[in-house]
Amino acid sequence: MTIELVPGSSGRIDVGVDQKITYFSNKYVLGLTVIAGIGGLLFGYDTGVVSGALLYIRDEFEEVDQSSVLQETIVSMALLGAMIGAAAGGWLNDLYGRKSATLIADVIFALGSFVMAAAPDPYVLIFGRFLVGLGVGVASVTTPMYIAEAAPSEIRGGLVSTNVLMITGGQFLSYLVNLGFTEVHGTWRWMLGIAAVPAILQFLLMLLLPESPRWLYKNRSSSEAVAMLSKIYDPDRLKEELHQLSVALEKERRSQNAVRYRDVFRIKEIRLAFVAGAGLQAFQQFTGINTVMYYSPTIVQMAGFGSNQLALQLSLIVALMNAAGTVVGIYLIDHVGRRKLAVSSLTGVILSLVLLSVAFFLESSGHANIGWLAVLGLVLYIASFAPGMGPVPWTVNLEVYSESYRGMCGGMAATVNWVSNLIVAQSFLSVADAVGTGTTFLILAGIAVAAIGFVVVFVPETKGLTFEEVEKLWKERAWGSSNGAESLLEEDEA
Repeated sequence: MTIELVPGSSGRIDVGVDQKITYFSNKYVLGLTVIAGIGGLLFGYDTGVVSGALLYIRDEFEEVDQSSVLQETIVSMALLGAMIGAAAGGWLNDLYGRKSATLIADVIFALGSFVMAAAPDPYVLIFGRFLVGLGVGVASVTTPMYIAEAAPSEIRGGLVSTNVLMITGGQFLSYLVNLGFTEVHGTWRWMLGIAAVPAILQFLLMLLLPESPRWLYKNRSSSEAVAMLSKIYDPDRLKEELHQLSVALEKERRSQNAVRYRDVFRIKEIRLAFVAGAGLQAFQQFTGINTVMYYSPTIVQMAGFGSNQLALQLSLIVALMNAAGTVVGIYLIDHVGRRKLAVSSLTGVILSLVLLSVAFFLESSGHANIGWLAVLGLVLYIASFAPGMGPVPWTVNLEVYSESYRGMCGGMAATVNWVSNLIVAQSFLSVADAVGTGTTFLILAGIAVAAIGFVVVFVPETKGLTFEEVEKLWKERAWGSSNGAESLLEEDEA
């Protein structure tokens, strides 16, 4: 296949017969993605490891064993830190760059891991959890942004989805670590402290990598940006990419307006983009994914599998399905598109949540031997969610914002994700106790139905579009197309 630039196409490509850009065709970009994706690994590991570590923390600290408030605080303090880290992450990325923000996140995460491993009491442990959360929050904004800004538009979805694969891989790794350290002296300290290793590794590797080319071009050195982009694109495509960057930068300089938070809601095209991005992040959590990940052992036991070891092993299968499904999503997101993948994913989520609800209604009615139905529902849920609603919100959030607002809006949307995460994690068991587990899953299914409507109405298709074309798309949505130009919205609906 050959790649030819179409005059006036703003960087989109026509495919000939000799060569094309694929996920594995540029080892440089793939290497950047994997190294940056270690931040996703830290993100996933931290969300998964605490469930197993808490069992042994309770054994060591009597006050934790006797206080549900302390147990909840140990779990949720990392989420609080992540909210603050995500909110600050957008500012750090805009001011210091994506590379520097990653290095800062690694230092904070490693420090928090050491504090947790050495904690003499629950309160120092809680402080360590907060530090780790800060690092995870910054990384949750920075990692996908760094990847997206280095990725060719044709494979941007797959490369950003690799970060989601690292997140799900980190969750799976945390289950393995929980099992591996159960017989080791200082069990929970090893579980929590070993997370410093990938943070230190990423710090050292990131020192060898360049800054994001878009941030470099805008803030520091166009020559450094050209040097990096030349490793990604052939000469003709490089010229087109640099032209787009130059035009976008000149437009921003002419406007001479400072980027302000209130403009996110005041400027119509920015507001529409933020609603789409933040809404996807909220629906990712409110359709129950981290409920499944946090409480899968509990759900399995609710379904009638009483053995702790069996419940943990079945939960390990759920985590493995999550990672495997994300691999499928890496392929589908740049072939099927973001909207279709999200809608089909949510359709499967609805069916699986209904199946879970039926299983628990039958269990509460006295039917025996229906535990397998609940486990089947869990597996179907992950198989539906992981390829679509796992990567799509993170990918879309790095595509829909203009250059000036990408850091700010990305941080705000990630904060929405973490706040939604905390709400769901803190309320699931309470709601299940109040109205029953079956009804709780029906509520989540209803939210997933609303999510489909949201995607159809508010989320445009961004597959294969350059950042500049996405910015044009939002202006068309806000103000309509003009001058008889070909509308990207019409292509989106095609």
